[in-house]
Amino acid sequence: MHQLSNLKPAGWRARIGVIVPPSNTTNETEFNRMKPEGISFHFTRSPIHRNPAADGFKTMMADLQSAVSDLKACNVDLMAYGCTAGSMACPQEILIGTMEKHGSVGAVSTAGSIIAALTALGITKIGMATPYSDETNEHEKEFLERHGFSVVKMAVLQLSRQIQQVSRVPPSKVYSHALSVDCPDAEAILICCTDFGTIDVIAGLEEKLGGKPVISSNTASFWHSLRKAGGKDKIPGYGKLLIDF
Repeated sequence: MHQLSNLKPAGWRARIGVIVPPSNTTNETEFNRMKPEGISFHFTRSPIHRNPAADGFKTMMADLQSAVSDLKACNVDLMAYGCTAGSMACPQEILIGTMEKHGSVGAVSTAGSIIAALTALGITKIGMATPYSDETNEHEKEFLERHGFSVVKMAVLQLSRQIQQVSRVPPSKVYSHALSVDCPDAEAILICCTDFGTIDVIAGLEEKLGGKPVISSNTASFWHSLRKAGGKDKIPGYGKLLIDF
């Protein structure tokens, strides 16, 4: 019985709620693989909106409030919006403001997490690899450039219309796809999309690139969520972001 008295409940350090698109099966898997002891992640889903600005983000925010309500019922300590394109399409003051108002806890988004990660790394020029279409990449490039980052090279897999195939891209292809955007001007590689499996290739890419940082939507979101929830854990195997910052 004395051994049981030493055990602690799941999420005793922090419980983090994450909102992902309905088709996303990778974010949850990767976060749970990377999580340190005492941190738990709890997921719910919210629809993808292809043009959320069309009605002034009203429909997107209505759906978001429903997802936030689900996570609030879990009594989470922090909420994260885990969708790269969605969080880059919606102004952060609207997205994060809605989550914090209705969730009554702090919140982060994938878009904001990428900005925070690149800033922490001291990066201004990146190569960007995504599973998206050229059109979506251009939107994300515009977002990053508005925040002071230069996208010097891009590559796509044209899967925007085959969204359920994104999570099925094998690590070997993710690796070669990410490697294709490296160039002398790129100070780091950014792999976008929270449903794109990346954590098995990041450490190998950094080694191949001589230590050049590689981050993904999920490692940036995981890192930012963990740090904002008070976790200072250094987690090896998933890139220098999670070790050095």
